[in-house]
This record gives sequence, structure tokens and C-alpha cells, in this order.
Amino acid sequence: QEQLVESGGGSVQAGGSLRLSCALSGYTYSSYCMGWFRQAPGKEREGVAVIYTGGGSTYSADSVRGRFTISQDNAKNTVYLQMNSLKPEDTAMYYCAADTGTCPSGGTWSAAGWYNYWGQGTQVTVSS
Repeated sequence: QEQLVESGGGSVQAGGSLRLSCALSGYTYSSYCMGWFRQAPGKEREGVAVIYTGGGSTYSADSVRGRFTISQDNAKNTVYLQMNSLKPEDTAMYYCAADTGTCPSGGTWSAAGWYNYWGQGTQVTVSS
């Protein structure tokens, strides 16, 4: 059974940086679509960025492109989200998500319902 464990959240001032990590264990397939979603209080869960571990292709939300970078370390079965130039509106609980195979194209990559495996979440708070 696949399990995802996140780390790296915290509190930072606007303009600062954080790096989130998501480690996959118990995997049974060679490649996954793995990535990050976030959910602020009173809002729906939204896709932030995902990566296909088998080839490195990525998708990201317009709101974070140019500020956030998703990457992978296959030797550690870990995906990272480097977040720079953080804004107060980035404040949310960040969840790691994964499912087998390539990431779906178009807007489907950001559909939370497509992913079967989820971490517990890590809080990111950005103060102005």
C-alpha cells in the first residue's frame, strides 16, 4: 500500500522561501504521477504542481508558475516543491498526492479526485 509522508512546512514572511518534501513508500509500480495540492480554509483543494517520476514532465498552476518548482529524487522516492517569493495567498495546508502512471494532460492533472494516494498534509503560513 502506497504511503506518502510530507515534511518541510512552516511559517515565513512574504518574499521568503520554503521547500516541501514528499516521500513515497510501499510502492508497487515503477512510476507515478506525484505532486502537490493545497487547501486554504473555506476553499476547495487546488492543484499546485505535479511531476511524472518516470520521465520528469511537469504541470503547474498559473498562480505559482515562475515561483514554485517541482523536482524529484528517484533514488529517494521523493518529490520536492521549492517555493520562492511566497505570498500571503499561498497560505494553506499542502498535501502530497500520487497515482500510478503518467500525469493526465489538460486540466485533469489538477483534479483532486484523480489521485488515490494522499499524505496527511503540512501547513504553510505566509505573513505579510
